[in-house]
Amino acid sequence: MIRPDAIANRRTVIDRRALADSLGEGLARCADFAARRQLLADTLRGALLAGRTEIAERLEAHPGRGLELAAAQSFLIDQVLRLACDTVVSSLYPLANPTQSERLAIAAVGGYGRGQMAPFSDVDIVFITPWKQTPWGEQVIETLLYLLWDLGLKVGNATRSLDDVVRMAKADMTIRTAFLEARFVWGDQALFTEATTRFRREVVAGTARAFVAEKLAEREARHKRMGDSRYVVEPNLKEGKGGLRDLHALFWIGRYLHEVDGVIELVDKGLLTAAEFRQFRRAESFLWSVRFMLHHVTGRAEERLAFDVQRELAGRLRYASRERMSAVERFMRHYFLMAKTVGDLTGLFLAHLDESTARLAWLPSLTRRPGRLKGFTLRRGQIGLPADDFFRADPVRLLEMFALADSEGLPIHPVAMRTAARDAGLIDDRVRCDKTANALFLGVLTSSRDPETVLRWMNEAGVFGRFVPDFGRVVAQMQYDMYHHYTVDEHTIRAIGLVAKIERGELKDDHSLSSAIIHQLNDRRVLHVAVLLHDIAKGRSGDHSLLGAEVARRLCPRFGLTPAETETVAWLVEFHLLMSRTAFKRDLSDFKTILDFAAAVASPERLRLLLLLTVVDIRAVGPGVWNGWKAQLLRDLYESAEEVLRLGHKQSGRAERIAARQGGLKAALDWSEERFAAHARRLPDSYWIAEAHDVLIANAALVAGADGGVSDDAASLAIACTPDAATGTTLVSVYATDHPGLFYRIAGAISLAGGNIFDARIHTTRDGMAIDNFVVLDPLGQPFAEASQLARLKRCIEDVLTGRIRLADRLAARPLARRKAELFGVEPRVLIDNKASNRYTVIEVNAADRPALLFSLTNGLFQNRLTIRSAHIATYGEKATDTFYVTDLTGAKVDSPGRMKQLEKRLLAIAGGAPPRVEALAEAAE
Repeated sequence: MIRPDAIANRRTVIDRRALADSLGEGLARCADFAARRQLLADTLRGALLAGRTEIAERLEAHPGRGLELAAAQSFLIDQVLRLACDTVVSSLYPLANPTQSERLAIAAVGGYGRGQMAPFSDVDIVFITPWKQTPWGEQVIETLLYLLWDLGLKVGNATRSLDDVVRMAKADMTIRTAFLEARFVWGDQALFTEATTRFRREVVAGTARAFVAEKLAEREARHKRMGDSRYVVEPNLKEGKGGLRDLHALFWIGRYLHEVDGVIELVDKGLLTAAEFRQFRRAESFLWSVRFMLHHVTGRAEERLAFDVQRELAGRLRYASRERMSAVERFMRHYFLMAKTVGDLTGLFLAHLDESTARLAWLPSLTRRPGRLKGFTLRRGQIGLPADDFFRADPVRLLEMFALADSEGLPIHPVAMRTAARDAGLIDDRVRCDKTANALFLGVLTSSRDPETVLRWMNEAGVFGRFVPDFGRVVAQMQYDMYHHYTVDEHTIRAIGLVAKIERGELKDDHSLSSAIIHQLNDRRVLHVAVLLHDIAKGRSGDHSLLGAEVARRLCPRFGLTPAETETVAWLVEFHLLMSRTAFKRDLSDFKTILDFAAAVASPERLRLLLLLTVVDIRAVGPGVWNGWKAQLLRDLYESAEEVLRLGHKQSGRAERIAARQGGLKAALDWSEERFAAHARRLPDSYWIAEAHDVLIANAALVAGADGGVSDDAASLAIACTPDAATGTTLVSVYATDHPGLFYRIAGAISLAGGNIFDARIHTTRDGMAIDNFVVLDPLGQPFAEASQLARLKRCIEDVLTGRIRLADRLAARPLARRKAELFGVEPRVLIDNKASNRYTVIEVNAADRPALLFSLTNGLFQNRLTIRSAHIATYGEKATDTFYVTDLTGAKVDSPGRMKQLEKRLLAIAGGAPPRVEALAEAAE
């Protein structure tokens, strides 16, 4: 806390004496109570506005002085409150002879009590009375509160007697913590002193151990609630891991134990060293600078560094772009490094606390040197160092310490971590090339125990980045997009942890296939090294997959891998996106897709490795990214490719698969031979290849219900919406008379109902009916499951296809909210490929995601007289990739260069932002 007298030119923020003199003169001229109150409110409002303006000017001039600005904001509120209190007590409700009961003290608590406030922080105050509230006290408090509310301040308030202070602090830990930071603002100071004395004597005394345990448990719960990582790309700088609240918790514990008034006093108490105090103050100042500017920019009490403010904050805080990193990336990297500092300080503080508690309790602190720890010590169950120069004597011990932590299952003492961080610079090329050091590192990386935790410790000590400099380049590197939730290093470490969990069988329910094949690998360390290196070249100019493969060829021999292992790792890094791109962007029922993928993979071992790498890569992106639909697509691709690699391609395979699908459906249906044969004849071969068994059953029921079986008078429209718990999606099936433009109308209707299409398969029967199947999720990525949702989805499609509503008008009238995707530049791109399929032209469109994008694109394809056979939609944060398998109206590929160029131009215009209403003009004119 910065003292008020340390605030530069504080009277230019607010001069209470001058205001009091001016106010006194004005009050003398006021005739009644209402006039005096109005004059007070106007004076306070003007002072508050002038003070805020002065602080805002200081912020623009010196954005890095966060602590000073926070103190100035608190000082401004102090003076406003004091001026209000003096005037209310002396001019509005004066007492000639106040009794002992008519005493009042105003205390600031919480952040305001610390003397640190952002522009829109709550004003948390406690009115302290000696005993039961008096009528005079009620009038004063009520008037003060209404004045503060009239000023637009968000006031958190409580009125408590001395007994209430003690009783409520004992019962409620939140109240106790808030009052721990109570600071006298105005009124009867003796009353405030009595309250704090009783609080110390009757609440705090003898409860230190319970308070510390409660605060640490509260901290753990808060971290889990906020994502349990300090490396999330939209962090909460107050409540998140490594944020201000973690620093507050350290001060609360120190204050509770030792009655300190400031953080600097924790040095004298042995809970921080002088160097650690400087780190504390530096981190606190940075976080407050960011928080103060965040409130200023957003105009509200915002604590989350959302994408839409990060770029502006970087500019206002005077970060500049450099050759390798943009200003916003440099700003966020600085934030993550400061959050790491807060984490380091927390560990060291708790270690000092543990030692001091042991001394106070007269507990012996035994330090042993077990033989299995190879010279390291064991102190209170943690790995420690026998001497301060232990690493300097042999820098390889920096790797050995973490290897022991893994093999013995022991935590590392925070002091040893601090020493490792200090001595990490000892790791030079000689250590990097040391065989023992590399064997130790590889042992941790490939451990089946808990490599994630140990590698994270190694990263936080700076040892990881020093030993693998290429990894050091991605430490705290933000991935500035909406898809990735973590920094590159955190994403990588989480992915390595997922491999170990799959290997231990802990994720068998979510990843049954991966849990089975991981034990079939011929060389498991290839997988671990590939996971480590798959994103190692992120942030460099060029394709990170190709550049990463080059890094792999250089690093793997150093780690001790054989030439064959090195080549496999390099291949996995180069093609680590191949499986996801194929599964999510291509038609897996087109056999050429499977053949091309299998040819690229070339061996069953590579296929197993690639599936595992793909699974952990996707899952480590962040919560909510992995789902059952992606799992099903990857399983389908794996099984199809594995069959090709195992048996090779047979020309008769297609006919056999069709016969097997038809046989399975026939067995599931209670239909006569004649009825089933008629049903099978209506449907093309591509239908039987494309659809899964459960979809075939659902479609058969839909068709049967629509036209009573097989007849010449087919019903015109039938719709079924079925949630699928296995894939976490909703299947929307539409059976209707086929006509041009049917697909884009259905796509628009689903968008109108709030749905997002992830996959679509379009089939036309031999008698002119369409059976279209859509895989749909709601805007939150969840299936439509409630009856009302399913009814709305079905009604929208029916209303559009029957002409009861004009789709173009409805889509044009929808308000398009500002989306985060607009903050990111996604260059539109259209790829037209006639080699990916033997039967269809494959069109891939990359664009910034937006509402009704699929509708606009499919409308554009319709305008170009193309027939869509299937559509596959993949969304990566702000970027959408929509892939269409199309033919012309004669069923042939689109291979005319002129037509392809025209089509590319049209789709690029739509992808670049042409709104739905433009693309729907043709429909409106029909």
